[in-house]
Amino acid sequence: MVMCKRTPSRSGGFTLVEIVVTIGVIALLIGLTLPALSSVGSAGRGAQSSSNLRQMVIAAQSYANLHHWFPPAVQYGVVNGNMHSQAWDWETTFSGELIGPGPLWEFTDNPGEVMQCPGFDGDANAPGDPYTGYNYSVYLGGEQVFNQHLTFYRGTRPNAVRRPSQCAMFGLGGYVGGANKFMRSPLHQATDVLPSLGLSVVYSGGQAFRFRGRTLVAFVDGHVARYSQPHRGLYYNEDLLQQMGYPRNGFLSDDHSAYAPQ
Repeated sequence: MVMCKRTPSRSGGFTLVEIVVTIGVIALLIGLTLPALSSVGSAGRGAQSSSNLRQMVIAAQSYANLHHWFPPAVQYGVVNGNMHSQAWDWETTFSGELIGPGPLWEFTDNPGEVMQCPGFDGDANAPGDPYTGYNYSVYLGGEQVFNQHLTFYRGTRPNAVRRPSQCAMFGLGGYVGGANKFMRSPLHQATDVLPSLGLSVVYSGGQAFRFRGRTLVAFVDGHVARYSQPHRGLYYNEDLLQQMGYPRNGFLSDDHSAYAPQ
């Protein structure tokens, strides 16, 4: 009678080679999945930001329908002995005390969410300023350096905007120090209102290309467009570009064509 050797049964565990192969496959799948998840997350934040920008345009248009001009971008004054900055989104003191909301709040549903860019978590626009990430065109809102008291300041009249589909109103604000809230063009005459600062002020008012190298801009007619090419401006130099944080931040055009109402 021939006796056959019994093959030893395999235990229920994994061999070292199998474990290493499994770990490698899992790591490969994670490496393939994370970029896709990141892309989906960025797309979602971009869609929410586009919605926010449209709502801010509607708020500015509603303000203009009531007052016959767009809301001021910023004005400064003295209230009870303290210097105040009253911007389109918030009013604060120069010492960082939050006073209250700006003129767009009463025309905006859920303004606390609308005025916070979902893709921005950097430094605030100013001390005491809780919401950051968007900026508003000073071509439309104007800039008033100082008056003794916070008097009512008027922006541009809507009928003065000859190219509403080409005139930027709100966008993603950014420069090397974090956020900014005042949108300026390379040829904006900042010296008209801030003569001692000049181009340094202009280059602190660029757009942030924070959504996978793109920025979002809402125009006066309400449509939102994407830009993928940050512009340096006609009068740039390396110091100004460094201050701006180029190319993570930049202008929409090398001149004022994307900004000027006329």
